[in-house]
Amino acid sequence: MKASNGASGGEHMDTKSNLLQRGRRVSPVEQGSLSARCYLALRNALLDGSFRPGDRIVMRDVADMLGTSVTPIREACLRLVSEFALEIRSRRFIHVPDVTLRRYEQLKVLRTSLEGLAAKFAAEKITKSRIAQLRKIHVAYVSAEAERRVQEAFRSNREFHLGVCEAAGLDMLYNHIEMLWVSMSPILVVYYGEITLKHLGGEEHVTLLDALERRDGAAAQRAMRRDIELGSDSILDHLAALDALSD
Repeated sequence: MKASNGASGGEHMDTKSNLLQRGRRVSPVEQGSLSARCYLALRNALLDGSFRPGDRIVMRDVADMLGTSVTPIREACLRLVSEFALEIRSRRFIHVPDVTLRRYEQLKVLRTSLEGLAAKFAAEKITKSRIAQLRKIHVAYVSAEAERRVQEAFRSNREFHLGVCEAAGLDMLYNHIEMLWVSMSPILVVYYGEITLKHLGGEEHVTLLDALERRDGAAAQRAMRRDIELGSDSILDHLAALDALSD
């Protein structure tokens, strides 16, 4: 069943109005490989939480915002559809997928496995300067979460996780993980603000950083997996409750 997606009214507004209402934008692209550039612009907008679950993306609106024709936008959208970040519901419109229990469970399983693996490898090669940078990001996350600055908390948490994964130095693994975050970000930016999270991740972040500093790959893997699992509990409970109401 479809969960509440925090985008009430989004179906009746164009893409540009939706983004402007939230203080977001999709940056115009320079000339060159337009399809690839449009893909990156849309992908980054999804990753940054500019779109929400259920949002309708009107390709003509996006083309106007990026200063291109519709053709490269269509190609970019179809690529993101193939990566499960978007879905087609009609010939004219592309949608950000709704949040369902099944979709979220799949994302959780994949993130737990792949980010845990990345943390394990990161422990072998991470630098002291990268650990210091991650500690600063963690402090920013804790501060934003304590003051309920939702967007900042979401971005700091994403930056922390992707920073650890990037430190593994495995480009193919990192690309898969980043694509999972492209699908996760629209979900997290809504749920950070709409439900009470039981687990904020602060303690597990510290445990993970300490494991990286000791170069203990197994401990780093456990901490990353536990952080994702605990952080998912509140969202899974919320989605399960919505499922129950629909029965």
